[in-house]
Amino acid sequence: MKTKYLAQGGILAALYVVLTYAQNLLWPNSTSMAIQMRLSEALCIFACFTPAAIPGLTLGCLLYNVSWSQSLPLDWLVGSLATCLATACMWGLRKVKIAKCPFLALLMPAVWNAPLVGWELAVYLGESGFTWPVFGLNALYVFLGEAIVLLVLGTLLYYALTARKLDQRLFSAKN
Repeated sequence: MKTKYLAQGGILAALYVVLTYAQNLLWPNSTSMAIQMRLSEALCIFACFTPAAIPGLTLGCLLYNVSWSQSLPLDWLVGSLATCLATACMWGLRKVKIAKCPFLALLMPAVWNAPLVGWELAVYLGESGFTWPVFGLNALYVFLGEAIVLLVLGTLLYYALTARKLDQRLFSAKN
């Protein structure tokens, strides 16, 4: 693997962990409860610029989930899998744009996290195990949290990077 690819992935993994911990310190439990809005999920936008974001953000999600004491053990696998699938789809959809923004790609974290993390939460939070109503409600909450973070912060980050051509300077094949 190229050094640049590894460095980009490592930096994104570290940023994900640090930003998620910082948010949890400033706004306790906002990153791990049924209604969650991990602001670090906005980093998924980097999957529109480099494939290194796929393993980088997956590793960052895994490291945070494994190290956070209140994280559910199943989330180590399910949350990381959702991040991997979402960022892979974002990379694949990066060129599909509306108003010069990859809105469809921005929805991928919500599309993947809603059913996967929604299922996980239904398993853990359902009083008598998994039920469809508990799943549906949790999937909706996860979808909304992810969609809000990506459509607001992700869009702002995307436009900030592209307006200053930072995407080209940081992620072009020539560098």
